[in-house]
Amino acid sequence: MAEEVQIDKQVFHDRLGQFVSAWKADKRSGDALFSGVGSIVILLGKAEENAIFQKNNAMHFWLLGYEFPATLMIFTTETLYVVTTVKKAKHLEPLKGGKIPLEILVRGKDTEQNSKHWEKCLDVIKAAGTKVGTIAKDTSTGPFADDWKKAFGDISKDVEEVDISVALSAAALSAKDENELRSIRNASKACTLLMTEFFVEEMSEILDAEKDVTHKTLADRIDKKIDDGEFFKKIPSDFSVNQLDWVYGPVIQSGGKYDLKLSAMSDDNNLHAGTIIAGLGLRYKSYSSILARTYLVDPNKSQESNYKLLLSIHETVIKDAQEGVAVKDLYNKALGIIRTKKPDMEKHFLKNVGGGIGIETRDSTLTLNGKNTRILKDGMTLCVTTGFSDVPNPDPQDKTSKTYSLLISDTVRIRRDAPTVVFTNAAPSDLESTSFFFKDDVEEEQKEPKAKAKKDPKVGAVASTNITKTKLRAERNTQADEGAEARRRQHQKELAQKKQAEGLERYSEAIGDQNGVAQKKFKRFESYKRDNQLPSRVKDLVIVVDQKAATVVLPIMGRPVPFHINTIKNASKSDEGEFTYLRINFLSPGQGVGRKDDQPFEDSNAHFVRSLTFRSKDAQRMQDISEQITDLRKNMVRREQEKKELEDVVEQDKLTEIRNRKPARLENVFVRPAMDGKRIPGEVEIHQNGLRYRDHRGNNIDVLFSNVKHLFFQPCTHELIVIIHVHLKNPIMIGKKKAKDVQFYREATDMQFDETGNRKRKHRMHDEEEFEQEQEERRRRAALDKEFKVFAEKVSAAGTDENVSVDIPFRELGFGGVPNRSSVLMQPTTDCLVQLTEPPFTVITLDDIEIAHLERVQFGLKNFDMVFVFKDFHRTPAHVNTIPVESLEGVKDWLDSVNIPYSEGPLNLNWGTIMKTVIADPHQFFADGGWSFLAAESDDEDASEEEEESAFEMSESDLAVSDVSSEDESDFDDDASADASADASLDEESAGEDWDELEKKAKKKDRDSGLNDEEEESGRKKKR
Repeated sequence: MAEEVQIDKQVFHDRLGQFVSAWKADKRSGDALFSGVGSIVILLGKAEENAIFQKNNAMHFWLLGYEFPATLMIFTTETLYVVTTVKKAKHLEPLKGGKIPLEILVRGKDTEQNSKHWEKCLDVIKAAGTKVGTIAKDTSTGPFADDWKKAFGDISKDVEEVDISVALSAAALSAKDENELRSIRNASKACTLLMTEFFVEEMSEILDAEKDVTHKTLADRIDKKIDDGEFFKKIPSDFSVNQLDWVYGPVIQSGGKYDLKLSAMSDDNNLHAGTIIAGLGLRYKSYSSILARTYLVDPNKSQESNYKLLLSIHETVIKDAQEGVAVKDLYNKALGIIRTKKPDMEKHFLKNVGGGIGIETRDSTLTLNGKNTRILKDGMTLCVTTGFSDVPNPDPQDKTSKTYSLLISDTVRIRRDAPTVVFTNAAPSDLESTSFFFKDDVEEEQKEPKAKAKKDPKVGAVASTNITKTKLRAERNTQADEGAEARRRQHQKELAQKKQAEGLERYSEAIGDQNGVAQKKFKRFESYKRDNQLPSRVKDLVIVVDQKAATVVLPIMGRPVPFHINTIKNASKSDEGEFTYLRINFLSPGQGVGRKDDQPFEDSNAHFVRSLTFRSKDAQRMQDISEQITDLRKNMVRREQEKKELEDVVEQDKLTEIRNRKPARLENVFVRPAMDGKRIPGEVEIHQNGLRYRDHRGNNIDVLFSNVKHLFFQPCTHELIVIIHVHLKNPIMIGKKKAKDVQFYREATDMQFDETGNRKRKHRMHDEEEFEQEQEERRRRAALDKEFKVFAEKVSAAGTDENVSVDIPFRELGFGGVPNRSSVLMQPTTDCLVQLTEPPFTVITLDDIEIAHLERVQFGLKNFDMVFVFKDFHRTPAHVNTIPVESLEGVKDWLDSVNIPYSEGPLNLNWGTIMKTVIADPHQFFADGGWSFLAAESDDEDASEEEEESAFEMSESDLAVSDVSSEDESDFDDDASADASADASLDEESAGEDWDELEKKAKKKDRDSGLNDEEEESGRKKKR
């Protein structure tokens, strides 16, 4: 091991120079820190098995990076003298030659020579001055330390010993450089990882399973975990597990017996489900970090209140720990909070709120108590520890919970003119994260919903005028609709004007894509960066298909020339006589008119190689090469398509699981789209920042609240399933497919119900049992709706920070249509138009809609189509086709109520061409009237109808002439006139007969024809 010691010479001299410079500066300013000492003695005795880091070995680590036992260091402002053994001296020799001279005195077996070294050291001390700096509480032991203490005793009367601990801390150890801070940061990451990912998991499992595990056993499990390299892979790559070591604990305490000192140990008592204190400290490259948390299991109100008080004190101390603040002010500030809020808790508060941390686990000169006058400086690192000890519990859960203690510890760094950095903040300390609830949850009583503020009926998705008793326009009150129609037309006119103004404002300059399509960029492909990456076979000057590099290497003019597969259009083989020809066609400008052939080129006027032809007598090899090129081309096209398809797929953040209690859970549900294409039941859980669906095979689907755009609950009324549907902002991968909608559902029908009946058939007959079945079906559906709705509301409450709210479709406003392949019921919600029953699902956000256009609206057609144009013009318009014409007025009312401008026309429009025109120059499009051309089309249709109607309007004189001419020129005979109703060609006598006479004539005619007898006979049969 000795040969492996490598001391950084640059760091050694930098830190030694820094220390001596601070010493000299203090001498010039009045010896306030170093107390006027002329020399400083640092003695380190034999190596201890369980070494406690103090100022002496801390100075060794600070200067050398290692601990050199049996070594004496004597510092003066001019030279550093080191007395050590031969082996250690070899490692120190390379350090000579710095700004401050280093003199090494080698101690061996020669007693006389060793005495001379002591004499020289004593002479140096006396020559430097009468004051010598030493460490007051020096615990060095061993023969070497004893010899020095004996030698130093001879001059102890001639010099004055001064405790130099504060000066060592202030000038050397307390303020850390960047390398030291990095080590402390890595130690803190390891601490938080052990606490959050291992201890909390182990503790939760033990308590949940009610196992009997002792504190010591649990602590041993944590102890062994630092040897698990796989566990610490979550920390960045520069982290080395071999550099980790324990400095504190791990200490687990519960069950009413607590020791909040750093010297505490885990005892043999079982882990108790009450107040659990866990503390651990790790050293990384000699630099320490300490973390402690208190976990409350089923806490009462008093415990929660005291923990909140402690947390507020802890956060205040960290916040106020700024550069220039006196240490005592931090402690006094903490006491002030206690005296203000809960004076009776002062006697339980700790005597300090932490101390300095670094190479030493606790810097005794930097203890954060009410008497320490030291000033905090940039680069200092502290272990802030706040706690209450032995607090009486007014409402104990059991006999071991009569008293409890609370403790929070974090490692922090002081910064200049910036907030304090908490290295261990990855381990949450808030009450919600540290409280565990393992008792059975009691269902909360349903609170009465708060009265909602009244909304403008034009803004909400449900307007009172939209709900009608019938879908048939003929059965509605047309007179009442005339006023509503006029108001709707006026409102639509206002919406159209507003939309036009918004378009002109949004596209104030002529911007857009060329010809409606974004210009393609020239792509560069690189096959090889260096010559040595070419396949070895190219030296034979043969055609080589390199699958790995997606390249075809062709021999041209005696040289291998690589061509990336994306530059090749295709390859073909042909046979002519004894030779086989391989033709390779390349992509070049002007080759084709298809969309795929429209490739961009950097310089389309350059000369291009269209094709290359190779000849060979080996027909099989040419065939193989042709197939390889074709397959490589297909694979590359497929990969590009997959890559393009997954461009909008995002990788979500990690789901933060709830570990301190059982998460809210909805069991026995199915998910769509199904994982692996198989329909397997599972359960949905609500965690801190999202949902997790877990099936019985252990497969998970995580949906974060930050990625939820809409949350829907659809009851099973008139449906076969009850649904909780999540529409995402960005697609996620489910299995091997991307999905923007995730749906959790359960079937409303009881598949195991026995339709044939069993024992009940013997006792109950006819409709009584069927009625009971219907009642049971209603109760089951109502219970299912309630269960899913309550869960959806819990999801909404958990995602409040991300504005997740539950939306319910309004079935009363629904209308049939075909958004994809099949005819479904489209249902409006407050924010969307949805179809959630059959995949593929349809979710159209109302705020994303620019305008709606109704197509095929003309007399005689039974259906019409609806098109939604989105505000993002690059997005393909959404179609809902084949809507029954009976729903036309309801659709118009709904569109008007949600402030969506609409227009209508008799024909289907080519929306691809229209959107290309809009995208090409949006400014010019709106300058030319915008969407008014759609309204103009419907206005022209109305105008043509009016013209047709006006063609029948005549003056009175024309009407009289037409009456005469119609009588003279009638082509109908008398019989045809008699059969027609309200005939104008009857003579005056017949026209003058009243109804009674006409009825008598009709009966007489019926008797003559025998029809009356048949009617009477049929009437008698009906009476029977």
